[in-house]
Amino acid sequence: MPELRPGQSAELLKELHILTRDGKLNQDSRRKLKQVYHLYNFIEPLLEEVLAAQGDLTLADHGAGKSYLGFILYDLFLNAREAGHVYGIETRDELVAKSRELAARLGFERMSFLNLSVEESIDSPELPERIDVVTALHACNTATDDAIRFALEKRARFIVLVPCCQAEVAGALRRHKNESFGRTPLSEIWRHPIHTREFGSQLTNVLRCLLLESHGYQLTVTELVGWEHSMKNELIIARSTGHARGNARERLTQILAELNLEEMTPRFVY
Repeated sequence: MPELRPGQSAELLKELHILTRDGKLNQDSRRKLKQVYHLYNFIEPLLEEVLAAQGDLTLADHGAGKSYLGFILYDLFLNAREAGHVYGIETRDELVAKSRELAARLGFERMSFLNLSVEESIDSPELPERIDVVTALHACNTATDDAIRFALEKRARFIVLVPCCQAEVAGALRRHKNESFGRTPLSEIWRHPIHTREFGSQLTNVLRCLLLESHGYQLTVTELVGWEHSMKNELIIARSTGHARGNARERLTQILAELNLEEMTPRFVY
C-alpha cells in the first residue's frame, strides 16, 4: 500500500481529503493516495524532460476547480526544486480565492491562480507567452476542448487530458438522428439513447485526438486506472513533434461528414 513520500505536505493532503483531520491513512485514504501517485507517475517524466531541456518549466491546469492536480504536482515535484511555475485557471472566483489562500498558507510561492475564461487566458498578460505543459483533469464537456485550444495557442510541449461528461457531440447526434437514418447505416450505432451517449463520448475523444495530430502532436491514449469509480478515466497524453499526421485533418472532416455532424466542424477543425 502507498505511504507518504518524504517531504510531502500533510496539511495539503488533509485539505484534499486524502489524510483524515487527525493525520491518519484509513482504507479509503490509502486508495485515494494510490490513485494520486498513479496520475503523478504519468506526468512526472514529462516535467523531468522539460526541466532537463530548458532548466525551467511552466504548467497550466485549465478548468482547475479546486486545483487538486496543480497542488499535487507542485508538492511532489516543484516544491523541492528552485524552478518551475504552476498556473491554475478557473472561472469560479470562490475556488480561485480558496486556492490562493491555501498556496499562501503552504508557502507554495510559485503557484498562481487566475480567474479567467479560455478567451481571456489565451491573451492574458498574467500568463507567459508559452506554456510547456497543459493539463485538464475531468474538465467537463467542452471545457476539455477549451483546454486544447489554449494549449495549441500556447504551443505546449505536452498536453495531458482526462476528459469528462462529453455531451455536445451526443446532443448533435440526437438532433440529427432522423435525418441520419436515411443517410447512413452507421446511424444504427447511436439509434438507442444509451448508445447515443456512449458513442458520442467515444467519438468526441477520437475527434480530439485527430485535431491534436493535425497540429503536430503524437498521442498516447490509455486508461487512468483507479482514478475514480467511473467510466470517465480515459487519459490522453499529447507530445508536440512539430510534424502533423498527414491525413488527420482529412480524416476528421470525413468522419464529421459521414456521421452528419458538419455543424461540429468549427469545434474540431482549425
